Amino acid sequence: MKELSEMSLEELWQLFPIVLKEYDQRYPAWYEKERKAIVSLLGEETIRRISHIGSTAVPGLQSKPTVDILLEISEDCPPGPLCAALQKSGWTLMLEQQKPEFRLAFHKGYTPQGFAQQVYHLHVRHFGDWGELYFRDYLCAHPEEASAYAALKMELGQRYRHDRDGYTAAKAEFVRRCTCLARVEFAGRYRLDQCSKM
Repeated sequence: MKELSEMSLEELWQLFPIVLKEYDQRYPAWYEKERKAIVSLLGEETIRRISHIGSTAVPGLQSKPTVDILLEISEDCPPGPLCAALQKSGWTLMLEQQKPEFRLAFHKGYTPQGFAQQVYHLHVRHFGDWGELYFRDYLCAHPEEASAYAALKMELGQRYRHDRDGYTAAKAEFVRRCTCLARVEFAGRYRLDQCSKM
């Protein structure tokens, strides 16, 4: 059996299709377990803010059963030791980007046999006013938009079952529109001077 690192993108998409499920009441507990583990591993002094984002952070929303976590760090935090610590604790580094903005992406719960019971994506960025936080809050505050998003995802999930990039791109305009509305409704909620640490 091939290791994941040996598989082509097409093989990975076949092994890990777009699967949408009803909201699972355990998602907040899964997030909290990983949040505590990350804080314990990296130390509170490393972390500016840590948040549950994505569809599993919106109660009742159908989603891929993947808990997305946004980990925000200071610009002076060296990424090398952070990467090493996360990889040693079971996270797989999937993306390392310095420009146009600093981003690291880690996954946990992907195996050569398919998805594990609990799957996580960890997005590491410098502390900022990120759209994902506004989008989450907008869906939580507007159930009708969350329902429309669920319907869109169900349609796209069938069309792009084995094409994650296509699925993400097809949702982009809906996400952009809601995020713009949220930035007006919740203006400044996540500005740098409004930090409510962790």
